[in-house]
Amino acid sequence: MPPYLRLGSIPPKRHTEHRCEPGFLGEGIYYEEVVTTAGFSRAYSIVYHLRPPTRVRRVEPAGRLEIDVASEPALRHYHLKTLSLPRQGDPIFGRVPLLTNADVTLWRCRPERPQGELYRNATADEVIFVHGSGGELHTMFGKLVFRPFDYIVIPRCTTYQMTLDNPARAELLIIESGPIVEIPPRYLNPDGQLRLGAPYYERDFHGPKELTTVDRETDVTVVIKDGSRLTRYTLASHPFDVVGWDGMLYPYTFNADDFEPITGKIHQPPPIHQTFETKAFVICTFAPRLLDYHPHAVKVPYAHSNVEADEVLYYVRGRFGSRRGVEEASITLHPRGIPHGPHPGTIIASRPMTHTDELAVMVDTFRPLHPTQAALKVDDPTYPYSWLE
Repeated sequence: MPPYLRLGSIPPKRHTEHRCEPGFLGEGIYYEEVVTTAGFSRAYSIVYHLRPPTRVRRVEPAGRLEIDVASEPALRHYHLKTLSLPRQGDPIFGRVPLLTNADVTLWRCRPERPQGELYRNATADEVIFVHGSGGELHTMFGKLVFRPFDYIVIPRCTTYQMTLDNPARAELLIIESGPIVEIPPRYLNPDGQLRLGAPYYERDFHGPKELTTVDRETDVTVVIKDGSRLTRYTLASHPFDVVGWDGMLYPYTFNADDFEPITGKIHQPPPIHQTFETKAFVICTFAPRLLDYHPHAVKVPYAHSNVEADEVLYYVRGRFGSRRGVEEASITLHPRGIPHGPHPGTIIASRPMTHTDELAVMVDTFRPLHPTQAALKVDDPTYPYSWLE
């Protein structure tokens, strides 16, 4: 989890009266909300509202977001050219599911307009990789500014509204995770601090820096997603009416360009690129870096078979030395059971190279991923044969 953070006004002790000015509101205290994970046994934050966060005027169904999984007759590699997806919807309802299993769904979003209603994912953490326009994420924890190449990590049950500086340029990759998204334990020392030698440090993680208390006694709707079901809650006041909070559970950003690659004399295996971890998959960052410096080093990855993981790569920018034919915002899926590796000619071409400018996001899942019908519409069916001379 990110480091402890505190914003605004909080009392000296938790679960004690945090009094407001006489006659200001209701019972003369701010209303405490404890936001927890893993049944009160993991990270939590304590939040203080102007009004009780439990006041609901109306609950109504809002439809479903069913994922149409494709029934593919053969096991094969995929290359999804996602820039051919049309722009549609907003940062929530413009999402297109491309790859899914019981643990994670990968969505692409090319919005054409700003987010409308407030939104909350009740059953999944979300990691949104920002490829394109920057903007702001507004939550009860305050305003979180994000920029291109940021990962935005949003804990489940966080109500948010995303504003984009330029929606027409926004390219979003959304990783919807059933398991909790966390920092790899091997990067932490026994005291919970990031180890010296980890590929990033606490100062690379950015939480909200400005608390914007919304004092508004008016009906506000929030669309809540739990699995495929959508529900629209009408609240009696705005949920961002927070005067202060502290804890270790809040949305934060980490920029891919702040990743500090671990390099070696010869090729280093993919786990050195790991950025986040769950019980069911990992997220890695392939960042610009120096290449191997052994005089006979092969500077592109070896051919390998994923015997226990499906490998997804989202190509962001730069020239990918081991791959031909991919383009910006391409997604490749290399499933377990089939070897893959550098395309012909890339080994020789890499010999004089001293560094790579590539930037890509990798998701390795421990259970097989399934393409959706939407994925097949942007797939290059010739990709499995691209390793032929």
